[in-house]
Amino acid sequence: MARKSEENGKTVSAEITDVKEEKFMFATFLYDWAGTLLIAFAVLLLAMAFFCRQITVNGDSMNNTLQNKDRLLVLSFMYTPRCGDIVVCTHGENLDEPIIKRVIAVEGQHLEIDYMNDKVIVDGKVLDEDYIKGMTIRLPNSTRIPDVIPEGYVFVMGDNRENSLDSRSRKVGLIPVENIIGKAVYRIYPFEKFGEVG
Repeated sequence: MARKSEENGKTVSAEITDVKEEKFMFATFLYDWAGTLLIAFAVLLLAMAFFCRQITVNGDSMNNTLQNKDRLLVLSFMYTPRCGDIVVCTHGENLDEPIIKRVIAVEGQHLEIDYMNDKVIVDGKVLDEDYIKGMTIRLPNSTRIPDVIPEGYVFVMGDNRENSLDSRSRKVGLIPVENIIGKAVYRIYPFEKFGEVG
């Protein structure tokens, strides 16, 4: 009987040890998983701060390409503006919030807007703008457009040409490159329209 009790005691003791080891392994697994999750979250926050950010479209100036309340992923790290890019700009002196527009001409390019014939001409070539809505009109309080875009600036317009406050207006004018937050690369909301923008 004593031997059986001893064997039963050893078995129970082994089972308790196994349960403790399993609990310890599970706790270690949870700890490792939580640590990995925290690191991934920190990396994501850093990426969002330095490489890209999310912006919500406010208004209809980029119809039909973008709609009010669309959410965009904007690439900001080491970005250099190019013609045709959709960009997010701050223009702190005259505007209260960032604007989303399309780059029409960059520094050194010759720009002409033929309002009579509804044509935008860059470096002597008429732009093929199948993305625009409406006519390219002269805005009230319009500014004189330089023949050549000066160094460090870009000229931007909304795709909804009849309803866009952009570089045609004195209130916005040419945008300093340093005031460009980045390029809109993806629409992330609404989900049914998820994909590249451009």
